[in-house]
Amino acid sequence: MNLRTFYQNPQVFGQKIQQLAVKCQKILLKLLYKRTILILAILFCTGVAGALWNISRLSWNLIESQALENAALYAQTIQTARTLYSSEAVKRVEKIHGITVTHDYKNQKGAIPLPATYLIELGKEVIEKNAGMSVRLYSDYPFPWRQTEGGARDEFELQALRYLRLHPDRPFYRFIKSKGSLKLRYTEADILEPSCVNCHNTHPSTPKADWKVGDVRGVLEINSSLDSLMHKTNEGLQGTFITLGMLSMFGLLGLTLVITRLRETSKELELRVLERTSELQKANNQLVNEREKSERLLLNILPEPIACRLKEGQKSIADGFAEVTILFADLVNFTELSEKVTPTELVALLNEIFSAFDRLTEKHSLEKIKTIGDAYMVAGGIPKPRENHVRCVVEMALDMREEIRNFNAKNDYNLNVRIGINTGPVVAGVIGTKKFIYDLWGDTVNVASRMESHGIEGEIQVTEKIYEMLSDRYNFQLRGAISVKGKGEMITYLLIGRKE
Repeated sequence: MNLRTFYQNPQVFGQKIQQLAVKCQKILLKLLYKRTILILAILFCTGVAGALWNISRLSWNLIESQALENAALYAQTIQTARTLYSSEAVKRVEKIHGITVTHDYKNQKGAIPLPATYLIELGKEVIEKNAGMSVRLYSDYPFPWRQTEGGARDEFELQALRYLRLHPDRPFYRFIKSKGSLKLRYTEADILEPSCVNCHNTHPSTPKADWKVGDVRGVLEINSSLDSLMHKTNEGLQGTFITLGMLSMFGLLGLTLVITRLRETSKELELRVLERTSELQKANNQLVNEREKSERLLLNILPEPIACRLKEGQKSIADGFAEVTILFADLVNFTELSEKVTPTELVALLNEIFSAFDRLTEKHSLEKIKTIGDAYMVAGGIPKPRENHVRCVVEMALDMREEIRNFNAKNDYNLNVRIGINTGPVVAGVIGTKKFIYDLWGDTVNVASRMESHGIEGEIQVTEKIYEMLSDRYNFQLRGAISVKGKGEMITYLLIGRKE
């Protein structure tokens, strides 16, 4: 049943709904008798399986988060210790005679380690006290005494070096499973601090002497095994799964008891169906009220005379008008604005602008035809012919331009509007049976559209006919001849404003 039938006979429409509801209830009751326990058991098991999967996923997320947090904490601690050592220890002892800062501090009397050497030694201490963990420092420019172990040794380390040089403020990590063991390889950029730059540039064996503060000197890598954490988590999950399994068994038992009770009350349900049928009959009266609401909605879509003809059963609505004025408006810079705001904000802005245009349509007693994206179409002289439709459309164009200026001032935007106007004969009618609209056709419409599309930002372009009809009341500026598709060269004018 389509919308037109509903308008012609709402009671028949209500009876159809009532019959469909009764039929659906009978089908559900029949299904409830035959397959209730099986359906509910499947749903219950599906829910339990979903819960278990979700718990497992959350557990892995927690493991991943905890591992990353631990690695980041270790890396921060080591980096902080090295920075403190460099700024507070090395700087002080360099001024003391007899104390040397060198990588080979163990073999030289009165020597202390370089900051990088200190970091490496600190990493070894961490490894000894934390099973399953390792700390490594490597670079593209290792010192000569670290050529063997100071450079990248595998593909991961090469990737880490490349990534951290591009993104020194972000960590680079991978969860790697090898030989049944899960490990986290976590790296951070080893960025040169002010206290380290001079040492790296002036050291006799430096491979690079033009380091600057903030350069990525190398990579600090923390390797940690997740096996222990995974084992503890799996033990906890096993207990949870067993508990949920037992609860599922009790749940299915409870469902069986409930279904038994449901079957005993099936007769009561049939009586309730009859009661519902009676209530649906009362709902027919409410359909009359709904019809009135639908009529009001229809009047928001179609002009009132057209809506009345449609409700009276007229299937084809098409009228010819000898003189109608058409206005097309398009928002300029709206595409650029749409890239800067969220979709919700964009729709709100467009709604604000078009609502203002709608108020202007009512103010000048014109007919809004449609909106397409950020384009707005309005007409004067339809569906009821009137004598001053040309002037009313021109007045609305001037008000629209002023409305956009007010909108920009209020919202601090740089929108503009391009408007085109033409007048002449058109054909108007309703097209479609679903989501129908009242639309216009004809050469007048096409030329009005060309006036807008070939117009100038912020200007109102009109045809020579509009100029001839209103040149005594409004100021126009001759634009000259423009090429219009399907029409050739046309003389057009720009509407400047009202004459004093």
